Amino acid sequence: VQLQASGGGLVQAGGSLRLSCAASGRSFRSYVMGWFRQAPGKEREFVAASWSDGSTDYADSVKGRFTMSRDNAKNTVALQMNSLKPEDTAVYYCAAVVLYSGSHRSVTQWDYWGKGTQVTVSS
Repeated sequence: VQLQASGGGLVQAGGSLRLSCAASGRSFRSYVMGWFRQAPGKEREFVAASWSDGSTDYADSVKGRFTMSRDNAKNTVALQMNSLKPEDTAVYYCAAVVLYSGSHRSVTQWDYWGKGTQVTVSS
């Protein structure tokens, strides 16, 4: 599967951005989809994940502010980011996996990655 993320940009603290990720290939429903981010000098970290049954999971740092959605008919996922903070500044990556054996929050569990999109939140 190939993943293409878009929607990053520069926003002031308190503002909103919406990221999108389009997936190519078959069997989109079989994939767990995720968003990760990597700030300068830091490791890539889990942000959110979405399963085909509609269930989602969020990192504590974004819970209540970010919402992940998916459209199985269009092979897309989105990440609505509200109440953005300067610490949300990072490159955001879309990811996909069919099966994982450990925690879905671990970077190593994911098989496919898109090119990142930069999100910058100014104070």
